[in-house]
Amino acid sequence: MTQAARPAPHPFKRYGQLSLGSLLILLAPLVTPLPGPAGAILFAGGMILVLRNSVWARQRWARLKRRFPRIGAFVDRMMRRGSALRRHARDKAAAAN
Repeated sequence: MTQAARPAPHPFKRYGQLSLGSLLILLAPLVTPLPGPAGAILFAGGMILVLRNSVWARQRWARLKRRFPRIGAFVDRMMRRGSALRRHARDKAAAAN
């Protein structure tokens, strides 16, 4: 199963989403003391935007996941990343055999 390549977003859109993601990550600790999960939601949304729009951030994220695989797997499941779902299904099928 192959995925079709997504067209590259316009640079203004890409930098705008990257800036918004960074802003959400920076605002997350300020919102955390408020009741509810707002800080975690802001941080996750910011991470998603940054990882989608920055090659450098994706490389760093991959390196962190290799160093701390349990945490990386947990975060991938929480973010519902397709790669995590495929890896989980593959590991489950290998364990059954």
